[in-house]
Amino acid sequence: MIITIPDQFDSKFRFILVAAERAKQLQSGASAKIETKTTKAAHVALEEVEKNLIPYKIVEEDEEK
Repeated sequence: MIITIPDQFDSKFRFILVAAERAKQLQSGASAKIETKTTKAAHVALEEVEKNLIPYKIVEEDEEK
């Protein structure tokens, strides 16, 4: 499986963080946003993030408080 990281991500690390959080959501019962043969949450999450179907926001430390 070859993964293409979209331009909106500033690093591979952030891409993986978003995909990991999405995989947790899928494992907790969230419905997938794509049709796929696999049922593995991690694989589905990677595909969804790769296709820009999962929005995310970078929260700065000042915004958290």
